[in-house]
Amino acid sequence: AAATGVGLSDIRTIAPSGGGEPLAGRQWDMKMIGATAAGSHTTAPGDKKVLVGVIDTGIDGKHPDIAPNFNRELSRNFVTDIPKDPNGKDLDGPCEFNGCKDPADWDDDGHGTHVASTIASPLNGLGVAGVAPGVSLVNLRAGQDSGVFFLKPSLDALTYAADNGIDVVNMSYYIDPWLFNCTANPRDSKAEQLEQRGVITGMQRALDYAREHGVTLISAIGNEATDLGNPKTDLISPDYPLDTQRTRKIDNSCLSVPAESKGVISVSAVGPTKRKASYSDYGLEQTDLAAPGGDAADGESGQDITRTVLAAAPEHMLRAQRLIDADGRPRSGSVVRDCQAGTCAYYQYLAGSSMAAPHATGVAAIIISRFGEPSKDGVTMRPADVERLLYASATPTPCPNPRRYVYQGFTDEAAHTCQGSKARNGFYGHGIVDAAKAATITP
Repeated sequence: AAATGVGLSDIRTIAPSGGGEPLAGRQWDMKMIGATAAGSHTTAPGDKKVLVGVIDTGIDGKHPDIAPNFNRELSRNFVTDIPKDPNGKDLDGPCEFNGCKDPADWDDDGHGTHVASTIASPLNGLGVAGVAPGVSLVNLRAGQDSGVFFLKPSLDALTYAADNGIDVVNMSYYIDPWLFNCTANPRDSKAEQLEQRGVITGMQRALDYAREHGVTLISAIGNEATDLGNPKTDLISPDYPLDTQRTRKIDNSCLSVPAESKGVISVSAVGPTKRKASYSDYGLEQTDLAAPGGDAADGESGQDITRTVLAAAPEHMLRAQRLIDADGRPRSGSVVRDCQAGTCAYYQYLAGSSMAAPHATGVAAIIISRFGEPSKDGVTMRPADVERLLYASATPTPCPNPRRYVYQGFTDEAAHTCQGSKARNGFYGHGIVDAAKAATITP
């Protein structure tokens, strides 16, 4: 297939083999981890009492392939839109709602909706199905429309999750404005050093509080193709205000938060061949699990967008980005429309460790559905037990041979070196998540 993948006029359903939702044939990611009609969807689709918090840019709670599992009552938006940054440059753009406060079922960016869909799009005869199609989704919005995530909304989201019975949260982001937070980098001002210390300390306190209250914490590892055990340069910080970034020399004392925070399960991304995605961060100390995140170049020839991950997208966002026309037809190969019984829904191909983490979150939700104990909020399960079963159900995956891997189109100097054993290594951690195994594993 060409790099554009789906044709511009292609809005037809691809019939899946072996049953499943109409677009299941496009979900190579779910096949890889056994989250299919013949796999975990039959044996362990997840329990509605399990509450999955999506700390992201929001969730389109009205999307037809999310709405049945969307918990509107518990969902919250912890951010206020910022039209322009302090220097007058466009950040979130014009506000859509009074007071620049979006409703708790709204997503202008699409990132959070895609994540939520991967976790728990329902079995409703439309579009796709998530890893755990029976669990409940709670929007804990902490990201701006622009995709920037500041510290305070994340602290608010984690505290709320702890106090309201959320069982597992997905964090597919890092805390802005610093990709790497360094406590005493001589290239940073004293105020910048204090800000970064505040991010590390503040987030750790909130993460600890959430974990102590039964919240399993899952994070994307990052997309800078960096060995987090030996980082050398940060090229993109600070990213707020806009265009203030500079090149910083860094070392392993600097942390990407929350991916490198204590108590957080960090997930690297793989493509369709199970090769670590070229963009995915990695590291022996940092990588806990791997999951499908997509890689358009992970195949026999060229680029193919269908090698990335397909999940729900907000129609209003696609219209604003002119990715669909006035009649609702996709104008880009990255967008697919599925119509069933008069209801149409939209989906988008995206790649990133942001797409990998929700696969692990969905598997965690399956485990909690099976083994969680009744509580006043539904069910509860110790995060340490969830973590143990996530690792035990993952498929151990060895480092490539040779361990020093050069991706096509990259220079030899940009090679990624995998350290560790088959049981635990820097590319795959404890292994690639497996929903089918999680559906049958014994405690």
